Amino acid sequence: MSAAFALTDLDLARLPGRRDEDWRWSDLRGLIRQPVEVSPELDRPAAPGGAFIGLARDEFVFANGQLNDWPQEALSPALAFHLHDDPGAARMADVMPMAQLAAERHVGPPLHILTVRAGETAAIRFRFISRATGTGHHLRLGVMLEAGAQAVVLESYEGQGEDYLANVALEFYLADGARLERIAAADEAESAISVSSAEVHLKPGAAFAQTLLVGGAKRQRFETQISHPGGGADVRADGVYLVGGRRHADLTSVVTHEAVDGTTSQLIKGVARDQGRGVFQGRIVVAEGADRTDARMGHHALILSDRAEVDAKPELLIFADDVQCAHGNTVGRLDEDALFYAMQRGLPPEAARALLTEAFVGEVIDRVEHEGAREAARTWVSERLGGG
Repeated sequence: MSAAFALTDLDLARLPGRRDEDWRWSDLRGLIRQPVEVSPELDRPAAPGGAFIGLARDEFVFANGQLNDWPQEALSPALAFHLHDDPGAARMADVMPMAQLAAERHVGPPLHILTVRAGETAAIRFRFISRATGTGHHLRLGVMLEAGAQAVVLESYEGQGEDYLANVALEFYLADGARLERIAAADEAESAISVSSAEVHLKPGAAFAQTLLVGGAKRQRFETQISHPGGGADVRADGVYLVGGRRHADLTSVVTHEAVDGTTSQLIKGVARDQGRGVFQGRIVVAEGADRTDARMGHHALILSDRAEVDAKPELLIFADDVQCAHGNTVGRLDEDALFYAMQRGLPPEAARALLTEAFVGEVIDRVEHEGAREAARTWVSERLGGG
């Protein structure tokens, strides 16, 4: 191994905490107080599994932060996979501290890069497996789409241990006219700390769409920072969080429109019950000169118990004049009239609540473009709401 610890004493001082505005609801510094040893490498390929099983020809498995299995001999001709020993710093590391730690503390080659060749189409599956107890692991992974390429990326985060730290940094680069849809489903252990940080860079004419499905953990955060070039580029940044027990889920995103003629649409829906806590932080920045930007953001959440909590902070920062921008935010309870009518039709109370809650988040699922992933997402939601 190339590192003695997953987190050292020095690293602990760099963890984001309550004094960091974008982390005040998802404090890590107060949660991790001791150095964390590196998770062990798995000695055999992981068994098949994950939310998107069977939906992609090319599957890459990362277990405890290390490459565990990939189709080396049968890689699709549309793809190229490289290991980089000296890739340089991530562009957005200064605003994503956990991504910076992932780049520094990753065991093995500092960066894996998967390239979708120009004009090609691909379906790619990434499995991030944490089979560890009381240890930590980091991973840095890049995905590059060349001009005109199209791809769907399916990510599953699979917790198979306890009390672990899992930290993933992803970098997406889309060339002119490239199109990428990213769908991620996270099933971490309730005692885990899990962070996934993604930076997205688009060229004019590119399109990026994502749907994040998260169930929370002791502390779970999905952060997306998007550099939007305008020029006809299009972004959709959606998500669903379903938290129960004492789980915590944080969906944070920043989309920065840097030039004219860009569009962004964002829809986040969440459900918190028991003592679960959901966090949404969304910021859309329209820089000076980024005229004719069209940006829409919506966050809507249900609280299903008196001890659950939802914290939301939607923001629009606009420095241009000729724009169309709007945001909305609602937090409430299930409609009692709708619940009454569902029960009048013979549904037990718990089944009625599950049905209405599933319909509430279904608007996000309906926006998933890949048919197989859309059905897998419906199943993921249904399984987590089946208990009411």
